[in-house]
Amino acid sequence: MQHSKRFLEIVDEARRHIEETTVQRIKARLDLGERFNLVDVREESEWQAGHLPGALHLGKGVIERDIETRIPDLDAEIVLYCGGGFRSALATENLQRMGYTRVISMDGGFRGWKEAGYPIEKP
Repeated sequence: MQHSKRFLEIVDEARRHIEETTVQRIKARLDLGERFNLVDVREESEWQAGHLPGALHLGKGVIERDIETRIPDLDAEIVLYCGGGFRSALATENLQRMGYTRVISMDGGFRGWKEAGYPIEKP
């Protein structure tokens, strides 16, 4: 997908203020049984087509509105992902601004997960 220059500029700015991780690191952590909140911030149609095992869906359009009811602990570890890592970077920055202290964006997103051949769930 070709993204606009201005969109990429705000993503790059967000990335200067957040922590990112890789698809491989998240897969390894899940394989070890580590517990954290894995949140898919993609659109509903993307979620329905497939998502990471055990993920919670809170789309980018509603995550700031709904996060506190779904994950009220500001110190809970949260890993956000989207299609490629751009929307999750923006959402990560917003959750940090809301006071969440352990929120991370998964660079590579669902696309990277799928390309690596990792398992996918469907609702």
